Amino acid sequence: MRYVVGYTANARGHDAVHLAVALARNHDATLDLVLVIPEDSPFNAVYPPEAGYNDILNEQAQRWLDEGLALVPADVTARAHIRRGDSEAQTLIDAAVEMDAAVLVIGASNGGLFKRFTIGSVASSLLHSSPVPVALAPHGYQRTDPITRLSCGFGTRPGADELLDVAVESARDRGLPLRLVSLLALDGGNSPGLADAAWMHAADRLAAVGSAAAGSPAAGTAAEAVGAGVPEPEIVVGQGRTIEEAVDRLDWEDGEILLIGSSRLAQHRATFLGCTANRILRALPVPMIVVPRDFTRHSA
Repeated sequence: MRYVVGYTANARGHDAVHLAVALARNHDATLDLVLVIPEDSPFNAVYPPEAGYNDILNEQAQRWLDEGLALVPADVTARAHIRRGDSEAQTLIDAAVEMDAAVLVIGASNGGLFKRFTIGSVASSLLHSSPVPVALAPHGYQRTDPITRLSCGFGTRPGADELLDVAVESARDRGLPLRLVSLLALDGGNSPGLADAAWMHAADRLAAVGSAAAGSPAAGTAAEAVGAGVPEPEIVVGQGRTIEEAVDRLDWEDGEILLIGSSRLAQHRATFLGCTANRILRALPVPMIVVPRDFTRHSA
C-alpha cells in the first residue's frame, strides 16, 4: 500500500510527513513524497529558462526532498519524487492516481494563533476534487507514533452508510477501536430527544451492518468486517450551540483521526468538503481524512 505525501519545504510539508508516518505505522505502507515544481511556461517570470536554470531547480528540489526523507524514521519505507506541473493540486492528484495511492496526505496552512486548520489554495483544490481520500494534518502536527483510534463523522444524509462501510473496514484492517461521532448544533446547547434520536440512528445502521454480516458474507464489505470480529464501535453525540462547540465538547485522543464523508454536491468518486466539514475543521484538534463520494476501498 502506498501513501502519497504532498511535500513542501516548510512546516506544512513537515506536518504532512509526520501524519503520513503515523498512518503508515498502522498499515505497513510505503510513503511517496512528491514535490511539485513549476513547469516551463511562457507565463513564468523567466521564459525561456536561462542555461542551467532547470538543473539548479532540480538540485534544490532534491535537497528539499532529502530533508523531508530525513523526517521519516527507519522503520517506514519512503521514496521521493520531483514532478512538474502548472497546477500543484492537479499534479499531486495525477501522482496519487498513477501510484494507486490509498490516501493523499497534505498539511494545513499556518493561519495564526489557535487556528489548527487553515485551508490554503492547494488544499482547497484537493479537498474539492480528489478521487482518492485526502488526509489533512493540523498545523504543528508532530506525532509519528501509530494512530490509536479511528472516529467517523456519521449523519443521516445520503452517503453515510458507504462511509460507515469504509470506517468499519479500515478499523478492522488496522486493529483500531472505532467511534461513531454525531454532531448536533442546537440553539439551547442541549436536547436529549435529538441526541437520543441521533444515537439510535447510528446504532440502527450499525446493527444493519451486523445483520448483513450474519446473512450475507459478501467479501469486501463492512458487513464482513463486523462479522470478522471488529470490536463493537462506540457511539457518541456531541452537542453545542454551534458545530464548533459540539466538536470542542468531545474528548479527542492525541493519536486519533477523524474520517468524514464528502458533500452530496461532490462528483461521483470525488471529494468535496461541505459546509459542515469546514466548520468541523475550525475546532478539530486531530487530523481529518475526507473520503470521496461513493468511495469503496475495493473499487478505488
